Amino acid sequence: MKNYKGFSLLETLVVVSIFAVLGILITRSVLLTLSGGRKSESLIRVRDNLNYSVGIMERQLRNANSITTCPNPNTSIISYTDINGNAATFSCVNIGTAGYVASGAARLTSDEINVTKCSLTCITGLGTPSSVTINLEAKDASASGAENSTVTTSTQIFLRNY
Repeated sequence: MKNYKGFSLLETLVVVSIFAVLGILITRSVLLTLSGGRKSESLIRVRDNLNYSVGIMERQLRNANSITTCPNPNTSIISYTDINGNAATFSCVNIGTAGYVASGAARLTSDEINVTKCSLTCITGLGTPSSVTINLEAKDASASGAENSTVTTSTQIFLRNY
């Protein structure tokens, strides 16, 4: 009987199978990490856009001379007179499709995000200053699937000059 040196077919198959399983696990781990990174970037982009928009609206409305109609019958637009006496508006445009928040004719949110819900509500205060409640919900316009998550923000602004 000859003594053969080397690996049998069974040993080779076991080693190849182990490396295949390890390769699949490592690839899946890398893909999940990359997907999580893209989702985080998407969330940051949407949150920054909404925070910027709400910040501008807060400053302008807090210092406004008056709100034109309070309570406002159409919650997608709020008209006010700014600190210099100029008529101005904030509005929700094309909500649900390619929605955005606008100040007059200018966009406050970039075209990188899609505002899916928007509500601008003025409430006349009894014994307290009037307030405007802003509710916004947006998604990243370029992300899809599990990487596209929704960001919701809400704030209540008490008006100074009332």
